[in-house]
Amino acid sequence: MNTNDIKAIKQLLNTPKHIVIVPHKNPDGDAIGSTLGLYHFLKKYHHNIQVITPNDYPEFLKWVPGENTILKYDTQTEDCNKAIENADIIFTLDFNAFHRTGAMEPILESATAIKILIDHHQEPDDYATYIYSDVSMSSTCEMIYHFIDMLGSADNVDAEIATCLYLGIMTDTGSFRFPSTTSTTHRIVAELIDKGAKNTDIHNNVFDTNSYNRLQLLGCALSNLKALPELRTAYITLSQEELRRFDYKKGDTEGIVNYALSLENIIFAAIFIEDKQEGIIKISLRSKGNFSVNEFSRTHFNGGGHNNAAGGRSETSLKSTVEKFLSILPEYKDALNHE
Repeated sequence: MNTNDIKAIKQLLNTPKHIVIVPHKNPDGDAIGSTLGLYHFLKKYHHNIQVITPNDYPEFLKWVPGENTILKYDTQTEDCNKAIENADIIFTLDFNAFHRTGAMEPILESATAIKILIDHHQEPDDYATYIYSDVSMSSTCEMIYHFIDMLGSADNVDAEIATCLYLGIMTDTGSFRFPSTTSTTHRIVAELIDKGAKNTDIHNNVFDTNSYNRLQLLGCALSNLKALPELRTAYITLSQEELRRFDYKKGDTEGIVNYALSLENIIFAAIFIEDKQEGIIKISLRSKGNFSVNEFSRTHFNGGGHNNAAGGRSETSLKSTVEKFLSILPEYKDALNHE
């Protein structure tokens, strides 16, 4: 984001505004952390602010400071539409194309508010007046910290803001182990701890509160794990019946794909999850090294994301989706074996 954009945004924020902050559908830790981190920051300047998520999110994110103020579009549509129609500014965080918000897409496209995009995913759409896009960043939460700093307000980061931003950086870096974690990331994390983020508590809230059924579902997923050593690939399937059997709740499959990626000599992992309500197979892809799951997903499964973490979808059956995946893999044999 250039100096002129920052000056213009500072001018915009000089007087109280009606502001809406929106993350992507099925928000994760980075989406919730960045939206609420920005929410707490802007509240200091007496703006009228509403965070609107396209739909609900996992229980392990419902402790975050300010979470109780969030409106959910799928169940509070009228209130959400009113807030969007009255907004002077709309921040879109952790996504860069309106279709990533599901049913919110039409009203966001037609909204007359000034739009500000802050995101670290590849190939952003050109819908915003001000765009802060940087694919090298570990997370949108790290970008929000930089954004606050560019506004000259880093000293105003308090314990609530720090907690929110730490959450998103921690989750989107895989607890600081992904390649996008830089020395700058660690310096920001240290700053956030100094500002009041209780790192142990945040980690425990996200990772160390499992239901019995969630652990049983993990066991089921691992029993479905298949490895293809000659292609350095592993994948997991979960059917709707398996989800039902273990009383699946939103967020229960979070991180399961990483177990497949942790196998020795595996650099490409996928999980295929049947969702009969939406009529799709949800796909999460992970990789190590230079193998781009973003490119793979964009080419074959209507998705995208980052080089080492991406999502996709299929509108055929679970069986045929996996068969398609297996039929495509040999095309990538050289790339997978030269990592």
